[in-house]
Amino acid sequence: MDKSPIIEIRSLCKTFGQFRAVDNLDITVNQGDIYGFLGPNGAGKSTTIRMLLSLISPTSGNISVFGHSLLTHRNQILSGIGAIVEKPDFYLYLTAEQNINILAKLHGIDLGIKEIHRALDQVGLLDRAKSKVKTFSYGMKQRLGIAQALIHNPQLIILDEPTNGLDPVGVKEIRELILKLRSEQDKTIFLSSHILPEVELIANRMVIINKGSAVIEGSVNELLNSGMLTVNFSIDNIEKTKEVLRDSQFESSVLGFSEDSKLYIKLSKERITDCTSFLVDHGIGIDGISSTRSLEEYFLSITRP
Repeated sequence: MDKSPIIEIRSLCKTFGQFRAVDNLDITVNQGDIYGFLGPNGAGKSTTIRMLLSLISPTSGNISVFGHSLLTHRNQILSGIGAIVEKPDFYLYLTAEQNINILAKLHGIDLGIKEIHRALDQVGLLDRAKSKVKTFSYGMKQRLGIAQALIHNPQLIILDEPTNGLDPVGVKEIRELILKLRSEQDKTIFLSSHILPEVELIANRMVIINKGSAVIEGSVNELLNSGMLTVNFSIDNIEKTKEVLRDSQFESSVLGFSEDSKLYIKLSKERITDCTSFLVDHGIGIDGISSTRSLEEYFLSITRP
């Protein structure tokens, strides 16, 4: 059964003087999604997030969250959103629990110690509750930022580059936390990131924007399994294969050859059989065939000028 939309953005535009940062953007985020919000630098991601959080106003278009217009239900909507935009800041000489307590009060929330510890436990920092934040690693500060975003139990969590600057261990910790928030608490996650392999691992739906507009939106699996694939043929003779492919219908699709006798070629799913038959008919022995498509390849294929 389809889940109801949490975010609906329609015909959204934002201009700064003569520059149009967001250009008729349309996206839909459904309940329970981990939604990847992707695009090259300057694509309009941060501007869109700031409009979504009512930090700046759209030039035109509509933003609906939880079924209500952001224009008319701003306070109600923002009370249901937790967000980290860029790098979270804390009082470094205070403890984790003191920081959470102060930040809660700034949001008009009076938390008891059990509630503070529950928020820290959600992000794996309960054992460091009484440690000063100046002793925290960058990854721990990012997790504390997510704890801050969770203190009012939001339905929607917006994360803008949450793994930016983290080492591989920190990236893994944030990835596991995001998956846990969705699976155990049914949170909806709106995730802006430039680390494409991470988005591929955790997102179920995504949009790629370029020059302020949506290029493609849909299921991650469906998008990556459609269209052009990188096909890997294990062959018995590289030089003969190069000769056979020269001036053939497949020559322009060849990506290259590896030293371990593999041919890499860009093909649609429908043409894999045709290419296989062509090689075999021309005396090329094939020991194996596999196809892959990474989110990075897909991203570059539709955003490259």
